[in-house]
Amino acid sequence: MSGFDQGAVYFSDSLFQQTRDQDNLANAQFAKRKFKEFIRQFNDGGFDFKYRDQIKKNYGLKKYFVIVKLRDLNNYDSSLTQELINRPSEYLPAFEEAVTDVATELIRLGEDESHVEPAQVLFDWDSNAVSLRDVHSEEVSKLVKISGIAISSSGIRAKAIRLSLQCRACRQFLPNLPVKPGLEGFTLPRKCPSAQTGGQTTRCPIDPFFIVPDKCHCVDFQTIKLQETPETVPHGEMPRHTLLYCDRYLCEQVVPGNRITVVGVYCIRVTVPNKRAGANERSNAGVRQPYIRVLGLTIDTEGPGRSAFVSGNTKGAAATLTENEEEELMALANSPDIYERLARSIAPSIYGSTDIKKAIACLLFGGSRKRLPDGLMRRGDINMLMLGDPGTAKSQLLKFVERCSPVGIYTSGKGSSAAGLTASVTRDPNTRNFIMEGGAMVLADGGVVCIDEFDKMREDDRVAIHEAMEQQTISIAKAGITTTLNSRCSVLAAANSVFGRWDDTKGEDNIDFMPTILSRFDMIFVIRDEHDSQRDTTLAKHVMQVHLHGNDPVGVNPMDTESSDEIPLSTLRRFIAFARERCGPRLSEQAAERLSNQYVLMRSGSTRYEQETGKRCSIPITVRQLEAVIRISESLAKMRLAAFATEQDVEEALRLFHVSTLEAAMSGSLEGAEGFTTQEEHELILRLEKQLKKRFIIGSQVSEYAIIQDFTRQVCSISYVLFKTS
Repeated sequence: MSGFDQGAVYFSDSLFQQTRDQDNLANAQFAKRKFKEFIRQFNDGGFDFKYRDQIKKNYGLKKYFVIVKLRDLNNYDSSLTQELINRPSEYLPAFEEAVTDVATELIRLGEDESHVEPAQVLFDWDSNAVSLRDVHSEEVSKLVKISGIAISSSGIRAKAIRLSLQCRACRQFLPNLPVKPGLEGFTLPRKCPSAQTGGQTTRCPIDPFFIVPDKCHCVDFQTIKLQETPETVPHGEMPRHTLLYCDRYLCEQVVPGNRITVVGVYCIRVTVPNKRAGANERSNAGVRQPYIRVLGLTIDTEGPGRSAFVSGNTKGAAATLTENEEEELMALANSPDIYERLARSIAPSIYGSTDIKKAIACLLFGGSRKRLPDGLMRRGDINMLMLGDPGTAKSQLLKFVERCSPVGIYTSGKGSSAAGLTASVTRDPNTRNFIMEGGAMVLADGGVVCIDEFDKMREDDRVAIHEAMEQQTISIAKAGITTTLNSRCSVLAAANSVFGRWDDTKGEDNIDFMPTILSRFDMIFVIRDEHDSQRDTTLAKHVMQVHLHGNDPVGVNPMDTESSDEIPLSTLRRFIAFARERCGPRLSEQAAERLSNQYVLMRSGSTRYEQETGKRCSIPITVRQLEAVIRISESLAKMRLAAFATEQDVEEALRLFHVSTLEAAMSGSLEGAEGFTTQEEHELILRLEKQLKKRFIIGSQVSEYAIIQDFTRQVCSISYVLFKTS
């Protein structure tokens, strides 16, 4: 069934078949002449011949491809463009031959070069992309444009485009047999042609040919699994996926997590029957499996996922930004209030939480990764945890960070396992070999992984990310695979209290995290839904404005006169990617001395707290916290694209650390009851506890109101009594 997807008409009479072959050859020669004229003569109305210049530039860089806009070809010859869209498999080889001929005329060969390398033609189509569900059998062998998310990619393999065969018996050699592009294979001839001519001494058997690998011409190819975007999946249905075939210069352009738009040929291939398949499956000879042979690929920079700034063979944001865009970002970094503008641009539809937004801005920019002389690495990414009441926009902040970060992965704690977050080992259905697939923290390499409902995760799953959060690597030793994967990403987690809402009287019982995981977070914010009439009034007005002017970005918050200074989301993404690549600030000598003195004071304050209360802090002040302040200081300098972090950066980093982690650790929010930190208060609570044990028998029932009234008459504060009776 070779050629089943070409839409050809087959004749039983060889005369008609020969006539058709001659017509196809004539059409191909005519199309080749038209394509050569287009490449040579097309210009945008000036004196620049864009495709000739592109060929010279790419061939000078040893990149043998040319990107053709179908709009330009349509303006030159609309009928030829329509034929190319309807029958790309027939016209694409003629197009590539035409480009190679033009390159031969334009390129001067070097001394060690004997011929011009064949060119690959890639297409850029301005047509609207369709969903996978909208591609049907009518589009077989036609050009289509689809969009989706790349969820997995294979390694680079080789495919022969021209085969050379040799007969085992008579040693006849058949060179340069063309192979159909795509996932279709090549069927070897069953009979030797010399057996039909006669005159041979030995008789050639059936299936005499074998492939001569040294005489074959191969190209690289890669397969990618493409899945529908979540916003295009109908309610209640599972996302569909298809296979993409990329060859030559389209390989290694996509990593899992990219949102891509693909231009390619909608092809079908024969389904290889399983050895264990039943008779019904083997009898489905006419069933074909669809796939896309990619002829053009674009990585989307908008929306969540991995953007084009950090994908493929590009060298980061600098490879995709123009000179004017770089000047715009440099001017943005030099503005005096860039720190405040960035904080206002973080989730502008969410009211308040100024310090949390500033901390998120620091997380997005991150510190500087350092390699020590002994080969060890010091992470520069910032980890942040938000604890508190429901309804305080924690999940909305996580969703915004996913969209804002150049690389963003969002996951929920309850639906995430240790293998889903780190890496899993599965068996390849084709080769039956064990392969390794990266989880969320591997896919978020170079960006941010957002984990919602962090408290709902199992303890075994949380332990699995300890190495990824501090060492930024994931070590795997399973099924004979021993390797280490990179997970150089920030972790932004959100969690609720054990009791649903934060209970100040419960103290450390509000959280259910081990100190080993808490110490890996650079900043920990405790968010409470406090009752304040003035704040509630302002918040209610803000929510009303969001619902009334939700589609109007200017009218979201008309009460805020500074809303006009907000940075657009697309510009913010480019600025973050640009700063993370271009800038790696260090602490200045004055800032380092200031920070070391403050660290000694924090350690002494923590020791004094432990001596007064007789308890250890839930979040101990260790060297990890010192490195956390260093990373925050470097991120503040990175916002200005500065080479060194100043004392002002250290002061702001210390303030953020105090209002987050240090305040939560020292105020009693995470250890004991709030406010019970002095020795006198601790002794008073112990006396109340002894009196309760003496006056009431264990197991007896006593009115809580009577206990409270009795102890308050003894001039005890009601808060202490409530703490012990609770």
